Amino acid sequence: MSGASVQQARITRWRGGQHPTLDNITRQMRDEGLRPYIWSNIPNFRYPVRSHGYDKTLYCIQGSLEIVFPATRQRITLRSGDRIDLPRGMRYGATIGASGVQCAEGSRV
Repeated sequence: MSGASVQQARITRWRGGQHPTLDNITRQMRDEGLRPYIWSNIPNFRYPVRSHGYDKTLYCIQGSLEIVFPATRQRITLRSGDRIDLPRGMRYGATIGASGVQCAEGSRV
């Protein structure tokens, strides 16, 4: 590496008293200038390590998923309402939790 600083993922845990809804989260994402895309997957599905050429924001709406960062061997579990912001180029993989997952993800418009 040539002196460039490595950006970190930012995790924001859900603190609300009420269960987050798809409408509330997608509205918040749009208010932040993000284009939400909704997806879901089956229990225990594994996504291989990847990276993107853009900054990515992901919210867990229902269920859970574990994000793995191979560079640091760190693992973070996201549950309903939790958010992760991944900087462009950050390598990560994911495993869906035991009851599946529904997520909203987006990037800047």
